[in-house]
Amino acid sequence: MSSPLSHPLVRTFLASVERRTAALPAVWREELLEDLREEIAAALADDVTEDPAVDGGPVISEERVRRALDWIGTPEEIAADALAEESGSIPPEPENPGGTWLTLGLAVLPVPLCLVPGVGIPLGLVAAFGALVRLWRSAPWVRREKRQATLFVLSPLVTVPVLAAALSLAFDGISAPAFVASLLIALALPVVGAIRLARSAARLREQAPQEAGRPLG
Repeated sequence: MSSPLSHPLVRTFLASVERRTAALPAVWREELLEDLREEIAAALADDVTEDPAVDGGPVISEERVRRALDWIGTPEEIAADALAEESGSIPPEPENPGGTWLTLGLAVLPVPLCLVPGVGIPLGLVAAFGALVRLWRSAPWVRREKRQATLFVLSPLVTVPVLAAALSLAFDGISAPAFVASLLIALALPVVGAIRLARSAARLREQAPQEAGRPLG
């Protein structure tokens, strides 16, 4: 089975981003394209099915592909952000792994903290605020990654009430186990965001030239 990246809409999207970011350094441009390939492949992985009529090629709804690409952003927006980041002369920089893991830990803590009786919700909000402050002050990620990570961190504010309401309708009232289940499900998006940021920061550390005596971060 071919990769979802072989879909015509995806190829056109990536080609447009590559063309619009021609002014970027080649390394930056390829890193941006690789990030987009990974993001698109992950978004469409569950939507690929086999169809004998097309020689086992990927069958993905065109509407599903369009929704995935719209969520990522238009080529114009992605290129504009990348060019603005480059022209700002403040490229992403590697940081100490401890600082990265502190930021990512704070990003996924809000949901588990909500399980603490009495003070859970205030503690969760404090953790979320701390995660966002560190995220936007951290060097390893470009603004596009920071915006997406912000949505992941804040997503439980929407997903938890929606899931709790759905479970209460399904089981004729919300119970403690159902509420815990809604929190665990809502944790998925912050975890996905943290994994993506961790991979991006690790890749940057691997690519950065190692200067003797200069600590990262």
